[in-house]
Amino acid sequence: MAARKRTTVKIGISGLGERKEIAPGVFINPSYRGCTPGFIRTDEGVILVDTPLIPQQAKDWRAQIEEECPDLPFLYLFNTDHHRGHALGNQYFMPCKVIAHERAYKEMSGYTENFKERVYNSFKREPEIQAQLTNIIIIPPHITFTDQAKLLYGGREVHLIFVGGHTPATSIAWLPKEKICFVGDIVWVDQHPYMAQANTVEWLRALERIRELGAEILVPGHGDICTPDATYRVAEYIQYMRKRVREFYLQGKTKNETKSGLVAEMLAWFPVPPERKAKIESQIKSGLNRVYREIQQEEEEKAQARQAAMASSGALETA
Repeated sequence: MAARKRTTVKIGISGLGERKEIAPGVFINPSYRGCTPGFIRTDEGVILVDTPLIPQQAKDWRAQIEEECPDLPFLYLFNTDHHRGHALGNQYFMPCKVIAHERAYKEMSGYTENFKERVYNSFKREPEIQAQLTNIIIIPPHITFTDQAKLLYGGREVHLIFVGGHTPATSIAWLPKEKICFVGDIVWVDQHPYMAQANTVEWLRALERIRELGAEILVPGHGDICTPDATYRVAEYIQYMRKRVREFYLQGKTKNETKSGLVAEMLAWFPVPPERKAKIESQIKSGLNRVYREIQQEEEEKAQARQAAMASSGALETA
């Protein structure tokens, strides 16, 4: 049965939009607010990648998938990480087996009523969305993996690969035949990356690994598709932040002094709408916090290594 075309619909700032076929049987919707979800049609069923945060968007996405694949079951739902924008909509796609990195299970299993309340309260300025968040049900992964997993269904091959960096659970979905990679929040296009749980050394390695795959199309965690060239700008941002934080640290600046001194400098890297400036500044500060702790640890380890080398050298001279 041929899929019916749908008309693009918008509901205020919570756009629904229309599914977009980026390769035969591989779809995304970049219009949703919390993430860019996708799905892969196979002869045996559907494999989903991430789920919308806002219930109306999640329900719309399910309707779009069922419209495109009316006779196929949902096989797996892969969460690229445990953050609410990628995984809180899982409840609207049951029955389906959720698969994610083992750390995602640990994080999501710890989501309490307090977490749900924080999600609800985060939309206090948007009552039309807040009203949809009164019955949050957390669906953590049913299946986990440590380094890699492979899904082989209906002629499709989907590699799930742990890369870390953005979070301790961040993983990607690689379709080698189609040369498409769902990279989650490892890649941000013309946006400040969210770094509150980051390991920037891991993140830089993850960007290299994505380039080495040979992908032709990347699906970032937010926004429309891009090419692997987008990984370079993210790497430059992270490397620049690490360089500047190290300079401040070596000058004896505290973490708060470093944040105050660098937030405006980092803000200038990407365009920021005036209405989002305060939120993005807060986001950058959380990233600077994280990087400061990394640099502090790296420099302390260097100092300890130097002291150990000097002690060893002194012992040899004495001998």
